[in-house]
Amino acid sequence: MTGETTGGTTGGTVFGTERLRRARFAVAAVFCVHGAVTGSFATRIPWIQEHAGVSAGQLGLALAFPALGASLAMPLAGAISHRFGARTALRGLMVLWTAALILPSLAPHVYGLCAALFVFGATAGMSDVAMNALGVETENRLGKSIMSSLHGMWSGGALIGSAAGTVAAHLGVDARTHHLLAAVVLTALGLAFCQGVLDLRSTPDEEPPPRFALPPRSALVIGAIGFCGVFAEGASLDWSAVYLKDELGSSAGVAAACTTAFALTMTVARLVGDRVVDRFGPVRTVRVGGAAATLGGVLVVLAPHAALAMAGFALIGLGVAVVVPLAFAAAGRSGPNPSQAIAGVATITYTSGLIAPSAIGGIADATSLTVSFGLVTLLTLGLVAGAGVLRSAGRTQTPKTAAEVVPEPR
Repeated sequence: MTGETTGGTTGGTVFGTERLRRARFAVAAVFCVHGAVTGSFATRIPWIQEHAGVSAGQLGLALAFPALGASLAMPLAGAISHRFGARTALRGLMVLWTAALILPSLAPHVYGLCAALFVFGATAGMSDVAMNALGVETENRLGKSIMSSLHGMWSGGALIGSAAGTVAAHLGVDARTHHLLAAVVLTALGLAFCQGVLDLRSTPDEEPPPRFALPPRSALVIGAIGFCGVFAEGASLDWSAVYLKDELGSSAGVAAACTTAFALTMTVARLVGDRVVDRFGPVRTVRVGGAAATLGGVLVVLAPHAALAMAGFALIGLGVAVVVPLAFAAAGRSGPNPSQAIAGVATITYTSGLIAPSAIGGIADATSLTVSFGLVTLLTLGLVAGAGVLRSAGRTQTPKTAAEVVPEPR
């Protein structure tokens, strides 16, 4: 490839450094678009609930369907990528995901909402697996960690989508109009950014993955670490404001600021996390992060006032920020079928994100929120003990020289 002097490979096609640099920024932008869809939807849930005429209990049931759809659809992503190639598959799946944003606001009743959210989750899950698999492959060829910053871009996209949704809601814009416009813009951006990712294709003699397969055992072990990280993240995002308000008597403004600060902390930590991982390795990074998150959990549980609890939540955010990106990276290097392993880890983390809020609420009803965050603290301690399963995430490929660079398949 003209003008490219170095490159990397994991077997098969070799890409030059400049091409890999462009691919990294392209896949990061795809992550941002994916997150923006989620943020755009989340801020309009109250409008959707009112429009569909569903109760709080019915809404809670409906909001389980995205995770159900994702869990069932994720194992299909590997076969789709094998059939059409990584770039074409990602392009198609991203279009389905951005277009699916329109569906929930059109639901006329709870049954329609459940069906819409099932499709919404299915397209989210398949595109999530496809972009994470491409992220891992790009990381392999670069020979350095990028997964943390990619997930940081996702968080940044979610914040952008949330901000736009907040403005639309404040202006009284109908969610159907808002989501239609957002879908058009995000679809166009997604298609443009997908054009820059690596066009990886299976070799003719490569055995295709099964159309639907359960996750391999390696993904289950790595997914357990992801489960702990996502549980702590979900519990903190959904319950930190309630904890400050109900347990510590904080004002609504201070309580809301805690949740916003936690989300920003997670985003910033992910954006800079790759440098830490490259220097110290994934195992040490997660162990130290787990220790920081555990200390944060202790501060939350023992905090006599809001300031100390907010510091505790900040430590939890810093500690678990890179866990999921590193779990995806390790899954992508854990066996011969990266997409299958990534799908397995994604399914486990989605499940964790689904049950965390309800589990925290259930324990709080039976005991107290303080006890609930005691459980969170124990799970973050599990990161310290189990970080060794991420060791494979530290093995990257050695970049090739210019003489070995060959053109990208078209």
